[in-house]
Amino acid sequence: MSIRPIVTFPDPSLRKPSLAVERVDDDLRRLVKDMFDTMYDAPGIGLAGVQIGVPRRILVVDTAREPEEEKRPIAMINPEIVWHGDTPRMYEEGCLSIPEMYAEVERPGAVRVTYLDVDGQPRELLCENLLATVVQHELDHLDGILFIDHLSRLKRDRLVRRFLKAQKDREATV
Repeated sequence: MSIRPIVTFPDPSLRKPSLAVERVDDDLRRLVKDMFDTMYDAPGIGLAGVQIGVPRRILVVDTAREPEEEKRPIAMINPEIVWHGDTPRMYEEGCLSIPEMYAEVERPGAVRVTYLDVDGQPRELLCENLLATVVQHELDHLDGILFIDHLSRLKRDRLVRRFLKAQKDREATV
């Protein structure tokens, strides 16, 4: 098990688009395992490569949140949304890169995603409800977009000020 440090806001690397994965190999599979270990340890339900300092188009998700829930891990390499539903869904989102900050974000309630799995095989998945939200959130990371970018300027500025103050307070107590 290898838990990696999570890159946090306002680190500028979170704003850079990730590069496509060119080859699925054992190194990439180890990275995927590290990403799952890091996500579960955090704890979180999604993680993009850039969040652990690897700016490649790879993400992992598992919407099982309770310890007694059966795990449903999904790794997506070079994911792409090829369809999105017309019905919007509001969900209170948080982010491992902006810890302890949450806000309501509206996104399509369903998306269809194409990607490669850890064996390099093409896959397509219809994602609905929470899974759709998480996949869209993590795909945004791959494009340098944070969930706070979906908020109004006023809400985003308030949340950022609160986060930076909390971060400063944490550093002062260390």
